[in-house]
Amino acid sequence: MELKGWPRYAIFTLAWTVALFLLLPGLVAIPVAFNDSRFIALPTNGLSLRHFETLFTSGGWLASIGDSVGVALASTAIAVSFGTLCAVGLWRVTPWLAGVVAALLLAPMIFPPIVSALALYRAWVAIGIYDTWIGVVLAHAILAIPYVIITVTTSLSLLDGRLEQAARSLGASPLRTLVDIIIPNIRTGIATAAVFAFIVSWDEIVVTMFVSSRAVYTLPRRMWDGIRENVDPTVAAVAAVLIAITAIGVLIAVASSWRRGGAKAS
Repeated sequence: MELKGWPRYAIFTLAWTVALFLLLPGLVAIPVAFNDSRFIALPTNGLSLRHFETLFTSGGWLASIGDSVGVALASTAIAVSFGTLCAVGLWRVTPWLAGVVAALLLAPMIFPPIVSALALYRAWVAIGIYDTWIGVVLAHAILAIPYVIITVTTSLSLLDGRLEQAARSLGASPLRTLVDIIIPNIRTGIATAAVFAFIVSWDEIVVTMFVSSRAVYTLPRRMWDGIRENVDPTVAAVAAVLIAITAIGVLIAVASSWRRGGAKAS
């Protein structure tokens, strides 16, 4: 049922009010990034790009960006690979068994981050990968796998199981069926899962602080230290850049969606 008249405008106004309520606190970082002082404050004596210059010329900040990108890409690859295989396996077994296994696989998402951080810290120290690049990557992958499983499972629920049965009846092996039938039909879900996995890794700080010391110094950790230790205004510049990148990504996604909608309508 399509809403018309004042109910439609009321819902529209409420939606924008909630959106602005959620966005405005974060947008405060943008004017703060252009202040000319050595402290986090709104600009009073004019605008300055000194903090952006520090961000893009400081070896420490650039190294942290590189660490975050490298860890996020590696953990995303691992999480998507294992998460997709797990989702396909759960799709093939009986519902009750899938429910039990899924509950175990989704545990890292359900537990509080501090619980996962303590558990991974003890495990990584015991096996000797504490404060190593591979240790941080594996920790992030473990946290991201549940999001991959949920996303890929949703795509699999829309897949006609008779496609797999037809392929198997024609002599295709399970691996061939997976590569040629299942994955091509759920590629959109896999791509969405990769985005979620990347975001989870990029934004992670609690587990990172527990499983690494100084060998891997990701961007969220450097931002945390910049606020806790010396209140570095460069943190606001980083936030402004991330907001800009996110806004550009959203605009591209919306434009792409509109273009596809227009193509289907024509």
